[in-house]
Amino acid sequence: MVTDASEPVRRRRRGKELESALLGAAWDELVEAGYARLTMESVAVRAATSEAVLYRRWANKDELVFAAIEHYRRIHPVELSDTGTLRGDLLAYLAAVGEARAALFAIAAAASFAGLAVGDADLTPAQVREKVMGDQLLPHGRALYRRAHERGEIDLERISAAVLDLPFDLVRHDLLMDLEPPSPARLRQIVDELFLPLVRAAAPR
Repeated sequence: MVTDASEPVRRRRRGKELESALLGAAWDELVEAGYARLTMESVAVRAATSEAVLYRRWANKDELVFAAIEHYRRIHPVELSDTGTLRGDLLAYLAAVGEARAALFAIAAAASFAGLAVGDADLTPAQVREKVMGDQLLPHGRALYRRAHERGEIDLERISAAVLDLPFDLVRHDLLMDLEPPSPARLRQIVDELFLPLVRAAAPR
């Protein structure tokens, strides 16, 4: 049998490569079609595979959606800058978080309202938001604070966890409510007018 040399040869995907391709297709379908219209069939078509391949890995649509979201977070990490100051580090990190995570928060809101909370996952809307958004802001935030502590800018033993969480809680709230990254002016308001005064109040006189 003679084949056309110009036709691409389809290579069989396996293991992690296949799973990454499936999760990438699920994410693209989620972004373009939305949770309500996404189906196992539509993801299979986009990934050029069969539904059986999906069902061997994920029992239902909700499991696939959550896995696709976690995959997106994993391959799009938010980097931690080192500007030399707590204020600069925090402004840079919160801006990066806003740009990198706006799509996730838009999906979290859409999924909650579209019925994910009463689907196969059997989660409340609050649990859906937490599962979609995760606790991705705090690990780097803690590293950021430790660095400021080592520079002598702050004393972590004198600052409550609620104060340290404040900038991240406010950015997460803004992302969920506005579905777009906070403006530079809003970030300066959070850091300069709300967070830093509380930190300074905790500093030794």
